[in-house]
Amino acid sequence: MKRVMRNTKFFSLHSLLVVSLFAASALAQKAPPRDQFFWLGEINKATAVINTDEGLLDKTKTPQIAAGIVKVLEDGAKPGAKRPFRVIEFEPLMIAAAGQEASLLHAGRSSQDMFATYRAAMMRENLLNLADQLNKASESLVKVAGEHTQTIVPNYTHGVAAQPNSLGHMLLGHAAGFERDAQRIRQAYARVDRSPMGTTVLNGSSWPLNRTRMAEYLGFAAIVDNAYDASQISAAEYPVEVAGIVTSMGLHVGHFINDLTIQYSQTQPWILLQVRGMNTRVSSAMPQKQNPVLLSETRRDISSALALAMGPVMRAHNIPTGMPDAKEESSNTELVESAIQFLKQFDRILNALVISPERALEELNSDWTASQELADVLMSKYKVPFRVGHHFSSDLVTYAKINNIKPLNFPYTQAKKIFHEAVKEFDATLELPLSEQEFRSTLNPVAIVQNRRTVGGPQKAEMTRMLALAKIKLKEQNDWISARRSAIDTALGKLNKDFSELLAP
Repeated sequence: MKRVMRNTKFFSLHSLLVVSLFAASALAQKAPPRDQFFWLGEINKATAVINTDEGLLDKTKTPQIAAGIVKVLEDGAKPGAKRPFRVIEFEPLMIAAAGQEASLLHAGRSSQDMFATYRAAMMRENLLNLADQLNKASESLVKVAGEHTQTIVPNYTHGVAAQPNSLGHMLLGHAAGFERDAQRIRQAYARVDRSPMGTTVLNGSSWPLNRTRMAEYLGFAAIVDNAYDASQISAAEYPVEVAGIVTSMGLHVGHFINDLTIQYSQTQPWILLQVRGMNTRVSSAMPQKQNPVLLSETRRDISSALALAMGPVMRAHNIPTGMPDAKEESSNTELVESAIQFLKQFDRILNALVISPERALEELNSDWTASQELADVLMSKYKVPFRVGHHFSSDLVTYAKINNIKPLNFPYTQAKKIFHEAVKEFDATLELPLSEQEFRSTLNPVAIVQNRRTVGGPQKAEMTRMLALAKIKLKEQNDWISARRSAIDTALGKLNKDFSELLAP
């Protein structure tokens, strides 16, 4: 009896020392790392508060148990201290600090639902970090797009210059892909942001645990409704979904990098990286070479991330329900962090671009990327069937390449002859309806881009609209990230405030 009284006195005195620590908002404190150890602590705090309030834990025992939780967490916060992540290693520390009564917290709980809960909490935070880095890169992408709405450049299909386009329009196309990645993150987050806590292993417990209140204290938006699903199905499912998101982002960044890398095979690229820092590196043997190492290293990082993304799929494949293979938080965190890394590199690339509008226009005018416009104008303005006009354009380009004639220098009289030959089977009396001035303007890459009328095209009005919309979506994504983080911090702050009240003697 005397031993118990001494312990109680010790913990009462200790409680007085730590009340101020937990009475303050969690946001005002130096935040501990939100690792497995952290979340086991939060789960135990929430369990102590809820079970005390609802009569599942004897109120006379609560201060001693609560002070024991505090001691374990304080010890784990010391430099170099161990922060165990297994329940069977965490609980003995509480028993050592507060006595066997600390195990009363384990009523209706299991390692399974506790592990599932901290894994979901950690993946939730991983997704917010991923969304944040994606938005930073996307903001840079939209910024560069806004600076180059009128920069006319070649676009390529099958690796061959195909049509003129606005560089800003092309970049907004990439931004649209990243916006879908942002949507995927938000959608996956909603499925991860559900608390498994209180489901025990398979079908719950005879203890009437308040799962909804537990979810609220831990900052979850909802609970996983089906107790079997909580740790057996959904816990192994969402890592695969996250792997799909990482894969999609890797493919999007990889496409951009490959398009840019191809420019380095030209003697005069119209887009490349600034020669500074570690963007490029001079060859050790050939002084004229500036190797774009930032591109190749980012591509390597993407490949590594895609390899990691296969992990959850293979680990979850061909195993019985409920096995832990795909659930391990360290591997799944490594996957997300690998994506964050290549997104940081992508952001560096975007902010290191050097673009030459003059060189881009020179490349356009050195080839026949505007030839389709001849067929389009002949059909839209003069009702010449598209295939007939296409045949004329094709013959024109063939003649030009054989005779090494560039678009700006093509003789108008020769164009008329080629048109007559190309359409004589369709209408032998038909002459080229385009005036010489109209023929020249139709082959002008700048005019082609400006005259587009398609919704979503590169013309000025549509670029203004799409840029504004892209900025709105980026702001909405930033607001969503802030709101989710605030919701978690607020919930944990309330938990710590309510938990501090348990420490009073």
